Amino acid sequence: MRRSLLTTVLAGLLSSMPAFAADKPVAGSELVAYAQPVIAFTHATIVDGSGGKAKKDQTLLVEKGRIVALDKASRVKIPDGATIIDARDKTLLPGFVMVHEHMFYPAGGAEYNEMSYSFPRLYLAGGATTMRTAGSMMPYADINVRDAIARGDSIGPDMDVTGPYLNGPGLPIPAVHSLTGVEDAERTVNYWADESVTSYKAYMQITRPELQRVIDVAHHRGSKVTAHLCSVTYREAVDMGIDNLEHGFFVSTDFVKDKQPDTCPKNAAVMESLASVDPASPEVKSLMRDMIDHHVALTSTLTVFETMAAGRPKAPEGALSLMLPEVRQSYEATWRRMQDQRATRISRETYRKLAGMEKQYADAGGLLLAGTDPTGYGGVVPGFSSKREVELLVESGFSFEQAIKIATYNGAKYLGRDKDVGTLAVGKRADIAVIDGDPLRDTGAMEHMPLVFKNGVGYDTQKIFAAMQGTVGLH
Repeated sequence: MRRSLLTTVLAGLLSSMPAFAADKPVAGSELVAYAQPVIAFTHATIVDGSGGKAKKDQTLLVEKGRIVALDKASRVKIPDGATIIDARDKTLLPGFVMVHEHMFYPAGGAEYNEMSYSFPRLYLAGGATTMRTAGSMMPYADINVRDAIARGDSIGPDMDVTGPYLNGPGLPIPAVHSLTGVEDAERTVNYWADESVTSYKAYMQITRPELQRVIDVAHHRGSKVTAHLCSVTYREAVDMGIDNLEHGFFVSTDFVKDKQPDTCPKNAAVMESLASVDPASPEVKSLMRDMIDHHVALTSTLTVFETMAAGRPKAPEGALSLMLPEVRQSYEATWRRMQDQRATRISRETYRKLAGMEKQYADAGGLLLAGTDPTGYGGVVPGFSSKREVELLVESGFSFEQAIKIATYNGAKYLGRDKDVGTLAVGKRADIAVIDGDPLRDTGAMEHMPLVFKNGVGYDTQKIFAAMQGTVGLH
């Protein structure tokens, strides 16, 4: 009876499927390991992205880019002619849905170079099959890359493109426009909506009236707004109707004494307030409850804040080898300086406390998302950063299954794509990260990700990394 039901479901799914990506020439074919229309992963461990316990000895069947069966190996009939991947001692995860990524990389000082060639490929090699660019320096480049990937002319994650930073005066970055008031905020949002960006990001020096106008206009245009705030507090933004706040609580100015309206406090005052805040205090609990009651998502970007605390590991050798030699030299010199506690932006203790507050928010019912933010002084490198974010979530107290849900399903839910991606389930797109080993026992196994499938096409990650040597910081 069960096999008969499975056959019926399979037939219905196949008859309604869109054309498979490999029905036409596959972009980046030299990087592709699997493009067969029918692929069966047998005897795999499955972490499906739902947050539920991992399942052992599972067979996952893919036909024309979709998952058509997922069950105990003994219950799935593999069609004749299927390509079989023996997944004993392997763990399958959903492709990551990361929501604080960028297509640029720090070039020193206040300059950022666009990485429209290397980053899409590296994000994919690191397991990200869907991403949001949480702020753009070159929006047209991001839009064009997004569209090339959607057409199948290039490889990379599906992209939700965020418009340029919406910020007031005071940021010494030449690529960022300074808003001149609420009319300029409205004009900017409408302009980029017409140019097809699909989300917006407010930044540190924006004023409350400007942020309110951004939120109102973006919502009218059917888009969401996130923010890295400073001049505006989290609670003020929540009351305005913001959808998402970035960087956990690492940039909140809600706890700064004598905070002045529409003014970004000095960095020392912000750091002092975060160092002294008590996660169990009524003011923290009240802020979290306000955010949850207003359905505000919170994005964890532990990867970038790890680089700002002493005693944290250097970027792995694989990531370092991707850097332009001059970029690597600059990064390593800065990392060495950061090992002096006096040079760090954030103490080890404050880092651990604020990371723990992200779990506190999730445990209270908040929607926690994941991103990596490849900024800072260059220690966050796509291809390695998504895996590292999951490792840091586990370090902060989440189970591995919970961390994967944050990095997959939660992001898909926030972006409104959860019916198609974000979990391993029958009917969904075959976006799959393959791990050699058991990351449930040792999250370090995440570093062994030989294959990433997007829409049923499997990419050889080592070939991608080999092709991208020395490109990070260049293009």
